[in-house]
Amino acid sequence: MKIVVCVKRVPDTETKVVIGGDGLSIEPADVKYVMNPYDEYAVEEALKLKEAAGEGEVIVLTVGSEDAQPVMRTAMAMGADSGILLKAENAALADGLSVAKALADEIKTLEADLILTGKIAIDGYGHQVACMLGELLGMPVLPTAKTLEIADGVATIHRDIEGGKETVTARTPCVITAEKGLNDPRYPALKGIMQAKRKPLEIKDIELESGGIEILEMTYPAKKPEGRIVGEGPEAAAELVKLLRDEAQVI
Repeated sequence: MKIVVCVKRVPDTETKVVIGGDGLSIEPADVKYVMNPYDEYAVEEALKLKEAAGEGEVIVLTVGSEDAQPVMRTAMAMGADSGILLKAENAALADGLSVAKALADEIKTLEADLILTGKIAIDGYGHQVACMLGELLGMPVLPTAKTLEIADGVATIHRDIEGGKETVTARTPCVITAEKGLNDPRYPALKGIMQAKRKPLEIKDIELESGGIEILEMTYPAKKPEGRIVGEGPEAAAELVKLLRDEAQVI
């Protein structure tokens, strides 16, 4: 089984984001980048499927700048066999459709049996690429998988829906997006890190189609108002309830 896992390089959620002097970009200094957390679940699931089958190939694929190489190496240190970086200088402003088209064009040449990716990227929260990818490839899409089984050419996932759970099946090849809880991604061991340095990472220069995204302005979230002390002891209870009802409107 040949499995392609689409991953993305994103800022670490613990990184303090500083807006650049132009007001249109993030100051790159001191920003730590990592693999999109949901994509980690996808990589781990691909490795588990390969290990269960006793054979196969796991290829990680991304669209981005050369700076995405460490993320690719991390996936290979986890156990992926190789990586393909579709290098695009305009990747930062690309919309979901442009990225999906680039990924689809590459995947068509790979003749993959299964495509995995995270359900969403935590930087843009577009929630679009996987569904577009399935449409462009002519494959069914099974989103937000909490469990995954492959048997006799049929993929079966379970996912959470409002008020219950849902079981969805599709014949492979198909596109599946990974939800938190699908598995516990492994940490790359020292042996895996050393092996990843020798695994093939192909870099292909591409030009993404002009997307429909234009950044007009970046601003910080509004600061939360400071707390207030409305009094002390039982006498303050009535005033607190009044403020919660009339001002905060939470009761």
